[in-house]
Amino acid sequence: MDIAFSSTVELAAAIAKRKISAVEALDAHLAQIDAHNHAVNAVISLDREGARERAKKADTAQARGDALGPLHGVPFTLKDMHETAGMKTTVGFPPFADYVAWQDSPVVIRLKAAGGVLMAKTNVAPMLSDWQSNNPLFGRTSNPWNLQRTAGGSSGGAAAALCSGMTPFDVGTDMQDSIRLPASFCGVYGLKPTEHRVSLAGAFPDPGGAARGVRLMSCLGPLARSVEDLALIYQIIAGPDGSDTDLAPVPVQDMPKLDPRTLRIAFAPSFPGFPVAGDISVAVENLARHLRGAGAVIVAAELPKLDLDDDLEQGGALIGMMMEAAQPEPSEGPTSVSRWFEALARRDKSILAWDRFFENYDALLCPVAMTTAFPHCEPGTPIKVDGKEQSYWMLPAYGAVFNYSGHPALSIPCGLDSAGLPIGLQLVGKRWSEEQLLAIAEAIEPLAGGFHRPSGY
Repeated sequence: MDIAFSSTVELAAAIAKRKISAVEALDAHLAQIDAHNHAVNAVISLDREGARERAKKADTAQARGDALGPLHGVPFTLKDMHETAGMKTTVGFPPFADYVAWQDSPVVIRLKAAGGVLMAKTNVAPMLSDWQSNNPLFGRTSNPWNLQRTAGGSSGGAAAALCSGMTPFDVGTDMQDSIRLPASFCGVYGLKPTEHRVSLAGAFPDPGGAARGVRLMSCLGPLARSVEDLALIYQIIAGPDGSDTDLAPVPVQDMPKLDPRTLRIAFAPSFPGFPVAGDISVAVENLARHLRGAGAVIVAAELPKLDLDDDLEQGGALIGMMMEAAQPEPSEGPTSVSRWFEALARRDKSILAWDRFFENYDALLCPVAMTTAFPHCEPGTPIKVDGKEQSYWMLPAYGAVFNYSGHPALSIPCGLDSAGLPIGLQLVGKRWSEEQLLAIAEAIEPLAGGFHRPSGY
């Protein structure tokens, strides 16, 4: 058994059947971290001894015959933004360099209650605000496929750690493609659930107990090396938790099994006005053709009649207003309140337009980002897409559309581009339909190719 590259489901089953111990599972991942993290720099705040004690306790509990959770003894990492008792949460921001929360966030509580063994945090962009994971506290995360290229952001450490066998799963945040873009760049899977599906409580350092500033567009979701693992972690972390009052009381169900012949999928190799690399649009077309050959109904998408560039601008404005409101001295008065409600009304039009679109399709297949992993650079540097310079700020455009609308979306690996870098494609579905969307992804997985281990790891 190749422990470091086994799936979460495989590890949990092996531990439950006593084929391996929790300590052995942990040690295999620590060995992978020791061998490769110096070059990749994905894992930070490693709690080696604490994790070993937790793994020993898991083995002792199993020996006593205690009931095992679905993650019993499985080691894991978390993006450096979840509040964790006894472990730093910094978001790569110097003022939070030594911040340690007094309690775990609801998501962390659920993962630990399921039996998971937290090993470490993974690197991020400063304040989760860029599409490269490079910050003043921990430096730069590189892509295991090519160390001269970025792993993406802001969940870049999570994606790179998964890709290189340092962890079987992680949980990131996604406000503007921050799970899906790095998952795409590193050739792993990443799910952004429907907005208000997973608790945002404790999803950012909050030393002063201030009012939570981020309430819209941002989502927590899992990254993993298989759809089955995404589904397992999603089931554990989703749903009301008694802390985040925005969460919808929608039942969390098992992922069904689907036959591709039952599916009706729209595909879009690009969106109007959005740049995209030719290798990526061809990958969309090729996968659509394979799906048609497998019996699915495949239709060239007639996208909602929206100004998608304006949606991106409006989404950025909403984020700006939330950030402004979270400042110690936010602007006040009827003008700011009026602007907020006008922004929400504008957003409603986009949400409803996509809702109507998905009345006709089970899912939309499209790009995750305009390019594959690009060379490390200063934020704002134009990015070359097929030799032509494009705006850096368009990097998350394909994903950010669905942060603005709130629809669930996931990134699936789909082969390599001409430079040998992973291509990720995006599947988007109806709101509150994560189980269906995951089932579609699982049905597609053999046709898309799935995760491939990069050379040297």
